Amino acid sequence: MSELKTGDLAPTFTLPADGGETIDLAELRGQIVVLYMYPKDNTPGCTTEALDFTAAADAFTAAGAVVIGLSKDSVKKHDNFKAKHGLQVRLASDEDGEVVEAYGSWVQKKLYGREYMGIDRSTFLIDREGRLARIWHKVKVKGHVDEVLEAVRALG
Repeated sequence: MSELKTGDLAPTFTLPADGGETIDLAELRGQIVVLYMYPKDNTPGCTTEALDFTAAADAFTAAGAVVIGLSKDSVKKHDNFKAKHGLQVRLASDEDGEVVEAYGSWVQKKLYGREYMGIDRSTFLIDREGRLARIWHKVKVKGHVDEVLEAVRALG
C-alpha cells in the first residue's frame, strides 16, 4: 500500500468507541477531524498526550474540530483510561489494527535493541471534505497539541 499524503482522501472506518458508542468517519464529513493514534492506554506518553488534548478540548470544539484518539486497546480499557484521567476526547478501538495499517501507523519499532511492530504516535488532520490536510508521524508529545490546534484554526 502506498503511503498517505496530504490531499488524499482519509481512509474511512467505523469502529467501536468508549462508552459503547461507534465512531463512523463518514458521518463526521463536514467537520474537521483530528485523529491521533497512540500506542497504549495508561502509559506515560499516551496519558500526557490524552491529557493535553483534553485540556484543549474546548479550543478544538470552538475551532470546529472533533478529536478522536485511536489505539488497539479494547473499549473496556478505553473506558477505564477515560475514567481514571477524566479525559474529554473520544477513544476508538482498533483491536484488529486495520485502521492503524490503513493510515500507515503500524511500523517496525526498536526499544533496547529489540525490534517489534507497534503504533507510530501519529496525528492526521482531516478537513471537512474528508481529505488529509496535515499528517504528523513520530510525534513528540510536548507542544504537539498546540501545533495541531494551530493547524485546525488555519483550516477555518
